Amino acid sequence: MPLLQTTDIRRSYGSLPVLKGINLAIEPGEVVSIVGASGAGKTTLLHILGTLDRPDSGDLTIDGENVSRLNDRQLARFRNERIGFVFQFNNLLPEFSALENVCLPGFIAGKDEKEVRQRAQSLLDTLGLRDRLNHLPSQLSGGEQQRTAVARALINQPAIVFADEPSGNLDSRNAEDLHQLFFRLRSDLGQTFIIVTHNEALAGMADRTLTIRDGLIE
Repeated sequence: MPLLQTTDIRRSYGSLPVLKGINLAIEPGEVVSIVGASGAGKTTLLHILGTLDRPDSGDLTIDGENVSRLNDRQLARFRNERIGFVFQFNNLLPEFSALENVCLPGFIAGKDEKEVRQRAQSLLDTLGLRDRLNHLPSQLSGGEQQRTAVARALINQPAIVFADEPSGNLDSRNAEDLHQLFFRLRSDLGQTFIIVTHNEALAGMADRTLTIRDGLIE
């Protein structure tokens, strides 16, 4: 059974149709890249798949739940507990340490504070940040900030992680390290990733590359 499945997802902005009937299925443990020209609808699709936006019509099922039927409050809870996000700009809260930033989604989900802190420390250790737990984002390098954001995305053990141009703000070395990290997490944790990217190297590493053109998956 697919981990994520869409049926005829459509989305328009005013009179402009952006998504014209998206049908796709993502299996557990897959790393899937989504590519396409600017304006093709990649980010719109990612936001709908990640439940940050709703389609005009169509169904979206994630981890056995038809999220199209959830109200806004239910959807927010589902998103926090079952979905992780990594964006081009890491959106770390500047006044909180790396450890505190990683813990936040777990605290919001109402999980045991001690267990959340232990998992956050373990994730940061796994991502090579053992000595940076108490550093503020401003005290971390760009690569360290993005790895902290990856740990935050993983804190609630999500069914799936969505990444929107995750290496777009990194130099080539840190970008390569981040790309390798995604595949190591897939191997170690069985994590599923859907990645929107312009980076041809990252797209080529994925199990599958989906090209969106004129609002449709080719």
